[in-house]
Parts: sequence; C-alpha cells; structure tokens
Amino acid sequence: MSLSPTVNPHPTTSPDPEKAFSTADPIAPLDPASPPRKFLLRHLTLILRLETRGIQRVLPSEANVRLTWRAYLQAFVLWVSINLAAVNITLGMLAPTVFGLGLTDAALCAVGGSAIGSVAVAYVATWGPRSGCRTMIFARYTMGWWPGKLVVVLNIVVLLGYSLIDCVVAGQILSAVSPNGSMSVIVGIIVVAVITWLVTTFGIRVFHYYERYAWLPQLIVICILYGVSGKNFDLTTPSIGDPRTVIGNRISFLSLCLSAAITYAGGAADYFVYYPPTTSPYKLFTLSLVGLITSFTLALLIGIGLATGIPVLESYSTAYETSQGALLVAAFEPLGDFGKFCAVAIALGLIANMIPPTYSSGVDFQLLARWAQRVPRWAWNTVGVVIYTVCALAGRDNLAVIFTNFLALMGYWVAVWIAMTVEENLLFRRGRIGGAKGWNWDDWNTREKLPLGLAALAAFLVGWAGSILCMAQVWYHGPIAALVGEYGADMGNYVGFS
Repeated sequence: MSLSPTVNPHPTTSPDPEKAFSTADPIAPLDPASPPRKFLLRHLTLILRLETRGIQRVLPSEANVRLTWRAYLQAFVLWVSINLAAVNITLGMLAPTVFGLGLTDAALCAVGGSAIGSVAVAYVATWGPRSGCRTMIFARYTMGWWPGKLVVVLNIVVLLGYSLIDCVVAGQILSAVSPNGSMSVIVGIIVVAVITWLVTTFGIRVFHYYERYAWLPQLIVICILYGVSGKNFDLTTPSIGDPRTVIGNRISFLSLCLSAAITYAGGAADYFVYYPPTTSPYKLFTLSLVGLITSFTLALLIGIGLATGIPVLESYSTAYETSQGALLVAAFEPLGDFGKFCAVAIALGLIANMIPPTYSSGVDFQLLARWAQRVPRWAWNTVGVVIYTVCALAGRDNLAVIFTNFLALMGYWVAVWIAMTVEENLLFRRGRIGGAKGWNWDDWNTREKLPLGLAALAAFLVGWAGSILCMAQVWYHGPIAALVGEYGADMGNYVGFS
C-alpha cells in the first residue's frame, strides 16, 4: 500500500508522506525561541521522523493516504498480521484443557465468538476516516467529558493487559526452543517488548509498514504447523460433562473468544485516522471484518487441535505441563532444527500483535488530563511498555489464569460501550455530521460543548451490573450464570450489551 498523499491545494499539508506523518500536526514545527530542552527534543523528533501527533484530530486537509485498492487492502492485511499470532493459538488451547470441549464444539464456538466480536471492531474502524479522531475520543461524545475518562482507563488496562499476555507467550516459546530451556522466559519477554517499543516510538508510518508484511511469515509457519500436527488432532472425543454443563462451557468459551476480538474495538479507529473522509465505510468495514475473521479462525483452530492431542501424546502432555508456549514448540519437534526456527518465527510474530495496543495506549494516556496531552505520545508508549513488561515478568507463570479471568472480564465493559456508541449514532445523532444534533468533530477537545454524561454513566453502570450478575469466572459466579451447569455460563457480554 502507498501512504503517499493525495494532491491537495492546502499549503499546510506536506506532499511528502514521510513528513505528513511527522510534521502535519500542531506540535511538530520547530520554534528556536522555545526553551533549549524543548527545542532539542523537537529537533530530535524531526530527525528521527517520529510521529508527534497524539490525540489531536486529523483534519480532512491533513489526511494523507491515497485512496487506491492498496489502501483498502491494507485494512485487511493489518488485521491478519495482528491476529495471526501465537496468543490466539494459546487461547484456542483453553477450549479442551479448561472448558473440556471436544474439537467440533470448540471450533464452532471459537469461530462464532470471534466473528461476533469482529463485527464491533470493524464498525469502530470505519469511524477513523469519518472523524479524524482517535477511538477513545468517541467516549467523550457518548459518555461525556468526565465519565469518558472511566472508559479510557479501562481501555488502557485492556491494551496493556493484552501486551502483557503477548510478552509471556513469546517468552515461553523462546525459552522452550532454546537448548534445554537455557534461555529464561524473562529474556524472551524483554526482547519482544524492546522491539515493540522501537516500532511504536516511530509511530503510524512504521506501524503500517511493519504490519503490511508481518502476516506472510506467520501464515507460512502456521500452515506448516497445521501440516505437521494435524494428524494428532482428536476429532472424535466429545465434550466432557452432563448436557447442562456442556452448554455452559460452550457459552463460556464462545464469550471468551468474543472478548478476545471485541476488545480491539477500543483502538480500531486509531489506525485509520489518516485515511480521508471520502473513504468508503462499507469497503473498510468489509475488508476489516474478513481480515479479522480469517486470522482469528486460523489461529484459534490450530490451538484447539493441538490441545486435543494432549491426552493422546505424551510429548504434548509433558510440554503443556511446562507452558502453552512449550506445547507449540513440541508440535514442531518432528521438523528438527527447522521446527525450532518456525517456533522462533511464531514467537517474534507476536510483535505484530503487540504493536497496535501499545501504540493506542500512548494515545489514550493523553486523554486522562490536560497536562498529559503535553507529554509526547512516544513517551507515553514508553511508560506503557515498562508497565506491561514488569507485569509480564511478575505473572509469567500464570498465563492460563490471566487469560480466563482477564480477557472475559475486560470484554464486559467494551460490549456495554459499543452498545452505547451504536445507540448514540443511530438513535440520537442519526448518523448526522454537524448541526445541533449531529457529530461536531471540531468540539472533540472543548469540554463545554460535550455532554455532561450523567445519563450515559448511569446506563454504563447498569450494563456493568447486568454483566456481574451473569459472569462466570474462576473467582466469582454471578447468580444467573451459576444456574447453568456445574461451572456456570459466562453471559456477561450479551447481557451487558443488551
């Protein structure tokens, strides 16, 4: 895809795509009269061509992506690169090992859940070109200035939490592939965190360039993984438990896969704000949705298949006792040294999954306070990387617990927020741009012109209350969720959305 700009008569817009990503915003130009420290910082930023724009809205005259078929294809490729990752493979492993589901049940729940969540992500992605605003700016319009900050905090937790999980999975794989486990998980965590930090520091230009090609090696090694391990999939063993328990476990795993997908909605528009307002929302939605479903399906199904082989193969069982990452390495063992190379490629492929949440977290930190806007985006990215790296080092031995508790729990608020955003657009603003009752994007940073948000906050809390009544986690079962089977059924997402 070419990120070169369209011909534009506005003199403030640079014709150079590299400059467009680094200088076409209000804080980039150098001012020799600035304090020496600030002047040097901005000079260094321009030399390195870092994206200095944070939450500032991208005006139509500053949108620099040329609308060709490659621009639309980039949306498809972006989501494939992000989700064709080992973290989703390990998520699929939980269906047989934690929920006791057979391959058929697990596969249907995985595809169905991720597809439902992907619809919300693709929908939010279309708002980037329409508004020029970052995703969490919408929370100011739907929730109000102050209540919207609650959504921003929750989204930062989600973004950093996902990166934490990625770090742990990468560390496990790199440790398992090293001779006799000689490389610590800690080293692997630090390696992928540092590379992610480098990419996100440079900003959206390098972000899109990296994601444009990251899918290819991942697709190749995952296809190899299907070929080498497919004969070990257990296609016949049914789900474990009485009928009510099986139903509850199906619902819970479907909800987990839905949560894995829908949580991307908190940052989906961030990656398309440089697309012009003339971008077709239908094309962007469709290609994003197809990319999401395709990548989730490929990754989740191989994880489910590998986990069904654990009771049958001693090598799989022994590896899984070490970690989910070790099971991935064990699946490649028949290929010898080449298998180890493939395992390393899958581990490094997690960087493509870490880049988007890390990038979006740097933007979201700026929404917490006025003073936070004065801190550069890349500096907040650095803070985010430090936070999730430290947490990954501390929680590296509890990946399954983090998965089953964190992912589903964080999906609840996203479902509630998505429902409120859809209602705001269709019922109250009715898709209008401008006017007294439409979307006035110029007001994005004017508190007095944004809703107070008391009614939205009340609705948000009611949605959360419904989710709590219907949630099923290891540490808590809501009274409604507990009515289904032995282990309950996690219905928090559906009730919260409704």
